[in-house]
Amino acid sequence: MAREFDTIDGHLATWIAQRELFFVATAPLSTDGHVNVSPKGPIGSFRVLGPTTVAYLDIYGSGAETIAHLRENGRIVVMLCAFSGPPRIVRLHGRGEILRAGDEGFARVLAQADFEEPSIPEAHRSIVRVEITRIADSCGYGVPLMSYEGERPHNTLSARKRLRTGGAAAIADYIAERNATSIDGLPAVDPPAAAER
Repeated sequence: MAREFDTIDGHLATWIAQRELFFVATAPLSTDGHVNVSPKGPIGSFRVLGPTTVAYLDIYGSGAETIAHLRENGRIVVMLCAFSGPPRIVRLHGRGEILRAGDEGFARVLAQADFEEPSIPEAHRSIVRVEITRIADSCGYGVPLMSYEGERPHNTLSARKRLRTGGAAAIADYIAERNATSIDGLPAVDPPAAAER
């Protein structure tokens, strides 16, 4: 049976920090739109900022569904699972917002979170901050036991190659080309200002 919690206390925050990765799910308002679930990691890119606030460092990638959905309606759920030890799933439902470099609050949240950054700074697309409205766990009996082997180096290698072959604007160009809209055509990542390129 699921239990609900008023806040993320120290015990739950410790459990969260011991996970290997986390998942985020969002959806557009349109019933014809696509629901999105994304695995995120490493766990050091996720931080508990307060009793009902979490944030994660968003790295550029091939899509921008989470950003588009948060811009449209703000709904998000973060899910964490135990792949070793006692079975457990924790879901953090809430309202998310996107903070990009230069946005009010970005530098403060970046300093407060002190993320373990999975990639080079040029690959950072934003910070996703979530104000949690529901915290609940469930049994997790269906989650398999799995061994953790390590992090993949691909994000950093990809970003470094883009910078090496395309110069300082290469990542911004990729984001402008591939992350401007969601697969349903919702606005996602705004083009960077000239100063950011």
